[in-house]
Amino acid sequence: MRKPIIVIVAFFAALLSLPLSAQEITEIPEGYELVDSLVYRPVEVVDTTLAGKDIFAIMPVAVDGEGADVSINQSPEVAAAVRKHVHSNNGRTLKGYRVRIFFDNKQTARTESEKILKEFRKAYPEIAVYRVYANPYFKVTVGDFRTRSEAMEMLSRIKYSFPSAFVVKENIEYPAVDSEHAVIVDTIKVLRRK
Repeated sequence: MRKPIIVIVAFFAALLSLPLSAQEITEIPEGYELVDSLVYRPVEVVDTTLAGKDIFAIMPVAVDGEGADVSINQSPEVAAAVRKHVHSNNGRTLKGYRVRIFFDNKQTARTESEKILKEFRKAYPEIAVYRVYANPYFKVTVGDFRTRSEAMEMLSRIKYSFPSAFVVKENIEYPAVDSEHAVIVDTIKVLRRK
């Protein structure tokens, strides 16, 4: 008798970073085998663990039954100043560079921009892509680069697929903390024909 085996069947959900579901299989169908497969998921652009939270309010306290007790000895004015600083920087942007791969105002520009966006996402899933409408133009830009040289490197990488691309200076999202490791690799079990 075979033991139940957990098989993750939501391969595409993993690619889209959706929660994975597991299905218990009591018997492997004839002609199939379980094999390991790699799934690549993009990492978070920034560490959002503490985003929008008051650090002073979430410190562990032994009185609440938690294992540690952290106490901060500071004046209420300092805590208020930290809260004010965090609140005032909530919508802060960073000046940087992106590569514009589409820029048009024809009647078909909306449809073409959507097509370009999907095409780019399929070819480069690890790179952020943005589509905006700034009257009268539809624009598609890619990447979040702090320096022009980083943007130029991306431009040279995609120039063959998008020959009309060019570098633009824009407000950008904060780039990935670790750009060398832009994806997380997971191993899942999948059914495959023998």
